[in-house]
Amino acid sequence: MSESALVGIDLGKHSFHLHGQDKSGREVFRKKLSRAQMMQFFGNLPACTVVMEACAGAHFVSRKLIAMGHQAKLISPQFVRPFVKGNKNDFVDAEAICEAASRPSMRFVSPKTEAQQTLSVLHRMRESLVHDRTKTANQMHAFLLEFGISLPKGLAVMKRLASVLAEHELPAQFISHLQRLHEHFAYLDEQIKALDKELVGQLAADDLGSRLLSMPCVGPITASLLAVEMGDGQQFKRGRDFAASVGLVPRQYSTGGRANLLGISKRGDKHLRQLLVQCARVYLQRLEHQKGALADWVRSMLMRRHSNVVACALANKLARIAWALAVHHTQYETGSSALSA
Repeated sequence: MSESALVGIDLGKHSFHLHGQDKSGREVFRKKLSRAQMMQFFGNLPACTVVMEACAGAHFVSRKLIAMGHQAKLISPQFVRPFVKGNKNDFVDAEAICEAASRPSMRFVSPKTEAQQTLSVLHRMRESLVHDRTKTANQMHAFLLEFGISLPKGLAVMKRLASVLAEHELPAQFISHLQRLHEHFAYLDEQIKALDKELVGQLAADDLGSRLLSMPCVGPITASLLAVEMGDGQQFKRGRDFAASVGLVPRQYSTGGRANLLGISKRGDKHLRQLLVQCARVYLQRLEHQKGALADWVRSMLMRRHSNVVACALANKLARIAWALAVHHTQYETGSSALSA
């Protein structure tokens, strides 16, 4: 086993399938191990390159392997799938991971730190709570509409629900059900505000997050998620690569020397892409108050493109600016430098 130079792991919940090969690509071993057995196995194995798919638990395993002296690499599952030979099973998947990792042009995912993963959990919790709060509010709107009460759109009306119920004669049991839903809505609202406060506190202590807040129309939620997903930005050669990883570049279907560009690719983190597009739309709404080269570029784009196209182009620009701030350790400045990022 000392000959193994590359080890592919097909990650599982309880069992892990390993495929080891030497520098020439010849298979050295195949093993099925539990989590504890795998950690013990790599603790006794000479330093080598270990490759996994970037899926659940991959970042934790990567940190453990790096601490043991191994080089850990993560690959997006979509890049491994073409290398699966024949029928699919766990050992074939592990072999395909090794085959994909041996390609010189393969792109890898940087392992996240514990702080990055913890902040990512906070964002996912907040997103889930916001979804539940919206669902609860919509449900209350629908129930009241069944009894002929039409409320204005939005969440603000939920805070004065008691006064609305007092103005109409409704069954007591129905009012009891609505009050129960309203209590659930209030609980979700409190949890979201608590998470927002925690997020702002963490962002204040983060150097990159604080610098990302200097970008136009970028708030704490977007800045913290950018810091989580991008890290130091060194895994991307240029800003356009980071924008492409978020899915903010045109999807291409070209052949015969004829370029055919479609809509944006929508790859990567959906939530981050949505936030960047929302920041771009806010920028467009307040365009008359914006100054500098970026504002001039947006105004010229609006003269020849639809506002939806300009919003996606501006989101792409914001992603590239964020990468420049992370790599060059600078802050956003309104002027010509904003457009060159």
